[in-house]
Amino acid sequence: MAQRTLIRGGHIISMDPEIGDIPGGDLLIEGEEIAAVAPSVEASGCEVVDASGAIVIPGFVDSHRHTWETSARGIAPDVTLDGYFDLVLDRIAPAYRPEDVYAGNLLGALEAVDSGITTLLDWSHINNTPDHADEAIRALSEVGIRAVYCYGNPNTSLADWWFESTLKAPEDIRRVRDRYFSSDKGLMTLAMGTRGPGFCTPEVVRHDWELAREIGVPISVHVGMGPVAGRFRMVEQLHDLGLLGPDTTYIHCNHLTDREFQLIAETGGTVSIAPMVEMTMGHGIPPTGEVLAHGLRPSLSCDVVTSVPGDPFTQMRFLFAAERMRVHQRIFDEELEEVPPLLSSRDVLEFATIEGARVCGLTDRTGSLTPGKKADVVMLSIERVNAAPVTDPVGTVVCSMDTSNVDSVWVNGRALKRGGSLLGFDLERARRLAEDSRDHLVSHVERLPHWATPRTTGL
Repeated sequence: MAQRTLIRGGHIISMDPEIGDIPGGDLLIEGEEIAAVAPSVEASGCEVVDASGAIVIPGFVDSHRHTWETSARGIAPDVTLDGYFDLVLDRIAPAYRPEDVYAGNLLGALEAVDSGITTLLDWSHINNTPDHADEAIRALSEVGIRAVYCYGNPNTSLADWWFESTLKAPEDIRRVRDRYFSSDKGLMTLAMGTRGPGFCTPEVVRHDWELAREIGVPISVHVGMGPVAGRFRMVEQLHDLGLLGPDTTYIHCNHLTDREFQLIAETGGTVSIAPMVEMTMGHGIPPTGEVLAHGLRPSLSCDVVTSVPGDPFTQMRFLFAAERMRVHQRIFDEELEEVPPLLSSRDVLEFATIEGARVCGLTDRTGSLTPGKKADVVMLSIERVNAAPVTDPVGTVVCSMDTSNVDSVWVNGRALKRGGSLLGFDLERARRLAEDSRDHLVSHVERLPHWATPRTTGL
């Protein structure tokens, strides 16, 4: 008989419009799936989890994270996007060994789970050799997070792989598809990360899109971030090449034209926004309003922990504040007498859960607390000082909580965190591997005076 867990008495925010929110509700997990969500569920032979001091939500979805960069956490908080390309992609990435990718993905996936993320799209543009890809996948598999492994390009040099590159995406993705992802129904699935127009020649763009479609995987591409790509008109170029389609996710989109947003909507494309990175590194203002105006619903992502935190709470708040600030500024500039519709906290929670699942192509199995879906469930404590007392549960999640409130996390029915602690992982080993990797990587760049060193700090 499948293992059963009854989460009892929590304030359930299901993200399923037919179920809605259930104060003091119950949720039953049987094996890998959600078996029931209701005001009261009677079930015997269960582990019973008291959720009376908690809000229960579907797991967060991060629709775009370069997880391999975790070992270089915080190395570039002050750089612009140009500086990121120079420091991370041109100087550090070529030094990455397969074991560095493993260390980054291991600690990064654990960080994601610890913060309530149950689904992670790992945009892995560090496939310098086939072994690099194997180690990235191995780490994600060991953690047990629901993952979309997004196979990206190598980064052996900026000159080779970016800005009118003539190098095509590696054919090694065929091996990865056959070896690890023969089925699209597993806990981990495959996508392809492509560079797109402006970053490589039209011939390479066409090859990469056709390769992804030949092996039957969705496509993810960064577009419209300035100053690096803000004027490339990447979506219009893809349209001219006849490559737009419902299998493609467009990341950032900060400087797209109305026509480009219209093309994405007309062809069924999806959008991923990384608000804090976009605002601090110079990509542009998060395009939430433009996305919504064209009938699209965005997802949220962390992007890179080289510059920003790796938790969903930060991303929710940055996006919420940025979009409302944009509308308020418009009211002032245009002297509007009526306030236009403002983004709500529930909108933002949808972006972080069910919309993320949709962008990742996983709404059949995650993103809402719906019977029959996989049990990707997060329990958030409302008894900590930063959340109590609760009046508006959704607003509390979006505007008040942080990772300290993440009490319990289930992925695919398996408890990965309980009582505020990750379960069954050698965290000391993960940290040590990442520190060793960091020491190797920073030896390949000029050390800045304010950087910590193991010799003087013990870090």
